Amino acid sequence: MKRWPKNTIAAGHRHSVALLSDGTVIAVGDNKFGQCNVSGWRDMKSVAAGNVHRATNTGNSHTIGLASDGMVSAVGWNKHNQCDVNDWRGIVAITAGWRRSVGLRSDGTVVAAGRTHEGQCDVGRWHDIVAITAGDWHTVGLQSDGTVTSVVNNRYGQCNVSDWYDIVAIAAGYLHTGGLKSDGTLTAAGWNKHQQCDVSNWRGITAIAAGSYHTIGLKSDGTVTAAGSNEHGQCNVCSWRDIVAVAAGSAHTLGLKSDGTMVAVGDNAYGQCNINGWSGIQLPFDGRDNSFS
Repeated sequence: MKRWPKNTIAAGHRHSVALLSDGTVIAVGDNKFGQCNVSGWRDMKSVAAGNVHRATNTGNSHTIGLASDGMVSAVGWNKHNQCDVNDWRGIVAITAGWRRSVGLRSDGTVVAAGRTHEGQCDVGRWHDIVAITAGDWHTVGLQSDGTVTSVVNNRYGQCNVSDWYDIVAIAAGYLHTGGLKSDGTLTAAGWNKHQQCDVSNWRGITAIAAGSYHTIGLKSDGTVTAAGSNEHGQCNVCSWRDIVAVAAGSAHTLGLKSDGTMVAVGDNAYGQCNINGWSGIQLPFDGRDNSFS
């Protein structure tokens, strides 16, 4: 069975987004480019937020939403046409990187919009894909046989994933990539200056997320672990309990609890962690599977 990730929370560069159980969307944080202007969205089933590495001191980010009819909406920074997704059809999963948006079609092919100078949108030949993720400069796809493909900037080895196997989920940060194996362990490739790739000893993981310089793992018991830069406290997640989904922004981390409320840690300079009053967030599963829809 093909498994398409259903992301009901998302963390961007300096904003946070969540999908409510009624199909509407809320957002908080930096809105310089209108990336939080999602109040008019309806009948959504997944959200994604464009990220940018922490060293870039701009608010250039965007938000995309997948509707139940397979169409996609986008708001925010559009310098590279990363928000030109209105003509996409048959989309079952979405992801957003810096300066681009990526969509997975129901037939396992992939479409992308945005900056492609480094080849990060060269996904037209991909097929049999079941999950997608986007870092700042690279795009990664999980194939149905558990192997992984990627394009294209590989300066720090973040695309060295061709020998991975038995992978069930993927996450891409600024210059690193994480892969979750079916046995609950992790593998990682890429830049490791902040030890964001030091995840080989993790066990019992069911979901992963990657920020600029940190990696987050959700355990089967609802607790959370983290590795990497903790400059803003984005890795202070050891006290979290009853978590069913995680998301990582540039320097903040979000957790969705089983009761539909959220927790957040990390950089809050733009109010991106001000989610304490949120409730009724849609859970990422229907009771039969805790990772996919």
